[in-house]
Amino acid sequence: MTTRGAALPFLLPVLLGVLAACTWLLARPHVAAGPTHPTLVVLGAAQYSGRPSPAFKRRLDHALSVYRAGGVQTIVVTGGRQPGDPYTEGEVGAAYLRARGVPKSALIAEARSRTTAENLRGARVLLPPGTPVTLITDEAHAPRALVLARALGLTANANPSPLSRNPDLRYLLREKFALLGYTLLGLRG
Repeated sequence: MTTRGAALPFLLPVLLGVLAACTWLLARPHVAAGPTHPTLVVLGAAQYSGRPSPAFKRRLDHALSVYRAGGVQTIVVTGGRQPGDPYTEGEVGAAYLRARGVPKSALIAEARSRTTAENLRGARVLLPPGTPVTLITDEAHAPRALVLARALGLTANANPSPLSRNPDLRYLLREKFALLGYTLLGLRG
């Protein structure tokens, strides 16, 4: 047997593993939208000078369409501020939805959080115990957000907004690797 022939049994599983890993990394995430709960939690994204970033706007617009479809009584918009910024994501998001017809009485702005886990903890504190929630975030973030929500004891499902036409590959990979890390730590959705 030649050296090449001896290496083939070893290389074939490695190549198949690399192919499987690449397929997993490049696959678009998918979370099946469950029935919408009466409470939505819109996970924060950036805001710029009092205006939602494009990613945050997509989430807010999606929450608005889910709200308009009926059955939603409360929308919690989460997200704090960067140091020195006069605006918080939660306040900007609530104002954006209020300007589009969502009554102030249906909106809660969580304005202290800076991470997804903090978004979820902050929303949980603002709601009656045991309130089931539907998370509004984007497709790439939804699987990880669901794992965190359930790990924090929330009864949650997700109704993700679509990603932009040209999503940032670094963002997609970051979400995939974070989800893999959660799996390795034993957190599951």
